[in-house]
Amino acid sequence: MTMTNTSENQKEYQFVSGDEAVAIGVKLAQPLVVAAYPITPQTIVVERLAEMVEKGELNAEYMYVESEHSALSAVMGASVMGARTFTATSSQGLLYMAEVLHYASGGRVPLVMMNANRSVALPWNIFGDQRDSLSLLDSGWIQVYVEDAQESLDMTLAAYALAEHPEVLTPVMVNLDGFVLTHTYQSVEVPSQEQVTEFLPPFNLKHKMDLKAPKNLFFTASPQHNLGFKYEQQQAMLKAKEVIETIDQTYGEITGRKYGGLIEAYKCEDAERIIVTLGSITGLVRDVVDELREQGEKVGLLKIRYMRPFPGDEIAAVLKDAKAGSVLEKDISFGAEGTVFTNVVSATYGINTKLTNYIGGFGGKDIKKEEVVQIFKDLEEIIKKDIHPSYAERVKYIGLEG
Repeated sequence: MTMTNTSENQKEYQFVSGDEAVAIGVKLAQPLVVAAYPITPQTIVVERLAEMVEKGELNAEYMYVESEHSALSAVMGASVMGARTFTATSSQGLLYMAEVLHYASGGRVPLVMMNANRSVALPWNIFGDQRDSLSLLDSGWIQVYVEDAQESLDMTLAAYALAEHPEVLTPVMVNLDGFVLTHTYQSVEVPSQEQVTEFLPPFNLKHKMDLKAPKNLFFTASPQHNLGFKYEQQQAMLKAKEVIETIDQTYGEITGRKYGGLIEAYKCEDAERIIVTLGSITGLVRDVVDELREQGEKVGLLKIRYMRPFPGDEIAAVLKDAKAGSVLEKDISFGAEGTVFTNVVSATYGINTKLTNYIGGFGGKDIKKEEVVQIFKDLEEIIKKDIHPSYAERVKYIGLEG
């Protein structure tokens, strides 16, 4: 279902789901190759792209392959030949791709892939949490997490500019929360093809495979040289931080929409209590912050947009003046704590802010407004006690009942 409206300023709006917003962004990026294998709740993305190819709206080779492993392998091969590409996956499909994820990042292949965040088995579940992508943080991919359909479209376009930047050349995974975002419809402002062409230059891979200038890619490196390649990969990922900020600035100048880059700090300037979020749960927390602010409470929201490269300095700068904070996430590293929390604690080492971790939303279970309010109340109690929670006490769970 798509409804289009053009305003007096000739802006185009469409009423679409998060999945469809990604497909629109991909169409505007004009990839030459799309490789697809369906898996819920990602399937709508590749269905819409198939329709666009069939109608002649997207001039691309559409490859329907036999597995997720093959989908990523196919676009990786096309990319090193100099073609802009796209694929998408979710949950078990992403895990099936795990081997190829490392090939793509180690080979510095500038791919863009959408992942519909979904719970991983067992128990079998088709609904959303973020354990699939967060379990692969160390695969060498840039990971961006979006809040709504508009950001889904815009970050898809930004992902191409980032992956293909000559100082980055690193694959990018755009993550959307399954069903709550992939299948929810919102009004989205669609940039014109002219705007996207101005923002996103033609794909030009200097070291692409060429029969007239043969070269060796995906080679073996001895112990003597292996660390050197991994060091260069790490430096490219770190360079991406600066490039992300530049891309956000450029996109804002062209479309009028800026996102702030790696993170978004909302009403944090004087906040004593801050909740840190990732993905679509941000919207609920923002609403709670607004309500509590109206009641005179000094609360704030820190949204992490990019988990890799990790914005450690930026997070620490926001949290350092708060008295207490909590990471609210849909993930756990079994035997430890939430993966996002581990990263945040590492980034804030040495500051005095008291930090806790709330884990919930597994298998698509709703995190309720009342539960977010309770997190802020719990933080208030921690401030009153004026002690840092012990390792055993700092992790709590939401929604265990039922």
